[in-house]
Amino acid sequence: MKIVSWNVNGFRACLGKGLANYFDKVDADIFCVQEIKLQEDRLSFDSPGYFQYWNYALKKGYSGTGVFSKLKPLRVTYGLGLDRHDQEGRVITLEYKDFYLVNVYTPNSQRGLARLDYRMEWEDAFRHYLISLDKEKPVIFCGDLNVAHQEIDLKNPKTNKKNAGFTEEERGKMTEILNTGFIDTFRYLYPEQEGAYTWWSYMNNARERNIGWRIDYFIASERLKAKIKDFEIHSDVLGSDHCPIALEIEV
Repeated sequence: MKIVSWNVNGFRACLGKGLANYFDKVDADIFCVQEIKLQEDRLSFDSPGYFQYWNYALKKGYSGTGVFSKLKPLRVTYGLGLDRHDQEGRVITLEYKDFYLVNVYTPNSQRGLARLDYRMEWEDAFRHYLISLDKEKPVIFCGDLNVAHQEIDLKNPKTNKKNAGFTEEERGKMTEILNTGFIDTFRYLYPEQEGAYTWWSYMNNARERNIGWRIDYFIASERLKAKIKDFEIHSDVLGSDHCPIALEIEV
């Protein structure tokens, strides 16, 4: 099974920059998108052979997630089941026969860490949610997690230690998730690979110079690790400040 994840930074904008061509070419079994920035009445995308599921933020032009799946899930749920955390369209969970697939767009702590306290609340709620799912069947979750977990995961770790996405608090919450029976599938396959990034600032030709961060992930229940076959970072695919990532896994 091939699963793709991409923070499109505006679904309609990305459509105008090649998203449809990539979608057809990659031919994923499940295709997850984050930061769709649209409402239901502004959506128009035909995807023959796929079931579509969307979670829109209440705030227009903000956040949101979507999933395209060739296989019809047994059940689809939206959010964490907590009103405080379910206003921004950040989570879609698809239950299949042998696993759960969770598409997530983790809140950004923002400039000056203005939203760090809320981010910590979110992280705890999301971790507990994952643990509850994992008790029933294995979990694969993917998306923009808005954190570079280790120094190897961004170009300039020393100058970013107090910036959103690389604070000790955010990195610590990622470690907590991994310590509860989950694995970072990319690092499982490529523990020493440097320069593997999924997001680049639009400023200072960062992408051309590969001054980036790896903040998009596939995380899986540890008991699935023998089924992980490959992981690709499609850094040549443009259309967003993030690039798509693809996981090959036998489930």
